[in-house]
Amino acid sequence: MCRLFAMSSAPLRVHATFWLLEAPDSLSVQSRRDPDGTGLGFFDPAGEPQVHKAPIAAYRDRAFAQDARQAESATFVAHVRYASTGGLQDRNTHPFLQQGRLFAHNGVIEGLDRLEDHLGDDLSLVHGETDSERFFALITRETREHGGDVAAGIEHAARWVAENLPVFALNLVLITPGDLWALRYPDTHELYVLERGAGGRHGDRHLDHCGTGGRLRVHSQDLARAPAVVVASERLDDHPDWRLLRPGELLHVGPGLHPATRIVLPHPPAHRLTLADLRPQAAASQSAV
Repeated sequence: MCRLFAMSSAPLRVHATFWLLEAPDSLSVQSRRDPDGTGLGFFDPAGEPQVHKAPIAAYRDRAFAQDARQAESATFVAHVRYASTGGLQDRNTHPFLQQGRLFAHNGVIEGLDRLEDHLGDDLSLVHGETDSERFFALITRETREHGGDVAAGIEHAARWVAENLPVFALNLVLITPGDLWALRYPDTHELYVLERGAGGRHGDRHLDHCGTGGRLRVHSQDLARAPAVVVASERLDDHPDWRLLRPGELLHVGPGLHPATRIVLPHPPAHRLTLADLRPQAAASQSAV
């Protein structure tokens, strides 16, 4: 199963080492289960998006890990890919960039011909083969049509997909230089949020999120001085305040780190897919292993 990670410390810029290859719960370990690509997105001091990604497993990509250690931003998004749609190429590796926003997705959407017809001229936003990038293009269009309101864009795009296309899951994270959004839909895959004070549980320590399942480690000395909101596909440590987003819940975190949430999709997909409905490659990519 693809893994999502997003973090905001806005408005403070911090260094965040997302992938520690030498740690027991490092990306190196995780990427042996999710081997089809790794990506990190963030924003430079001028607010310009930066994307470092490669269609190979993280444990084979030392240059990517070195870049990730140097990144400084107020918001981050990261993704570990197990491909369900689209070949192993840069253009199919998350995160995706459209109109200054960075996006990553975990799930499967079918009926892409109909989605492409619905996108019309906005299909020009898409450069790869994935359902994820096409879904992002729909979010981008709906955001534009709602006056730049990203939450409205996500809600209307996800609702159209849920009502019109076969859906297995639509979990997503999306960031701008100062904002983070996350959606869990429906209840197929988990997506957690943690509101973390500066210094962590004890107030005087660096950030040191460790996945007890042996899948991910996130470490940052800088966050001893900065609070953060973290979104992830799994609890990254044993902090008691991790909360599972509800099915259909849209989370928004703006500068100042005051999360706001609401249920935007109260009903299950009209054409809900199960693992048995998926092609073998797609079904393998959505396994919880």
